[in-house]
Amino acid sequence: MKFFLDTANLNEIREAQPLGILDGITTNPSLIAKEGKAFKEAILEMCKIVNGPVNAEVIATDCPTMLKEGDEYVTWHKNIVVKLQTTREGIKTNMILCVSPTQALMCAKAGAAYVSPFVGRLDDISHNGIELVRQIVQIYKNYDYRTQVLAASLRHPLHVVDCALAGAHVATMPFKVLDLLFNHPLTDKGISTFLSDWKKLKPTT
Repeated sequence: MKFFLDTANLNEIREAQPLGILDGITTNPSLIAKEGKAFKEAILEMCKIVNGPVNAEVIATDCPTMLKEGDEYVTWHKNIVVKLQTTREGIKTNMILCVSPTQALMCAKAGAAYVSPFVGRLDDISHNGIELVRQIVQIYKNYDYRTQVLAASLRHPLHVVDCALAGAHVATMPFKVLDLLFNHPLTDKGISTFLSDWKKLKPTT
C-alpha cells in the first residue's frame, strides 16, 4: 500500500518526506487556501519535495473548463495527477468523492488512474466506508481494471489498517494520522523501561 499525505502544508510534507514512507500527495483548493500560497506555486513546491504523484484538483465545475485546466496542470510537472469529476484519455486522473460501487465502476471503465472512495465521510453518515473500499477492490479484480483504489478521508490509524486489509492501493491521510501510525503505548513503555534499566547498569571499567 502506498501512503499519500493529504495536505498543502509544505512543512508537514518536508517533515514526512525523510521518513522514507511518503509516496505522494493529495491536496485541494481549500487546503491550499489555508496556507496562503498561489495554487500553481504550491503545487510546484510539492513536486520538488516529493518524487511521486501530486494530485491537483481543478477549480471549474463545467466539463470544457475542467478539461482545459487539466490540460494546463499536466504541463507544470510530470508527476501531476488531475483531480476532477470527468476524464479524458491521455491524462492521469483521480476521480474524487466516490461514494458508491457503481461510480467506481464507471470511473474504471472511463480509464481513470485512481478512484477515491471517501471513507470517513461515509462513516459520518452511518454508511460503511471500508466496505465500499472492499467492494471496489473486488470489482476491479473481477475485471482486471488498472484503476487504483485511493482511499481518502481517513481519520485515524484504524482506517489505514482496514483499508490495507481491504486491498486499497493507496491511503491518503492528514499528517497527524501518518504520525500516529508510528505510535503505540506498549512501544513507548518498552523504550522507557529499557532506558531506565540501562541507567541502573554499573559502568564498566
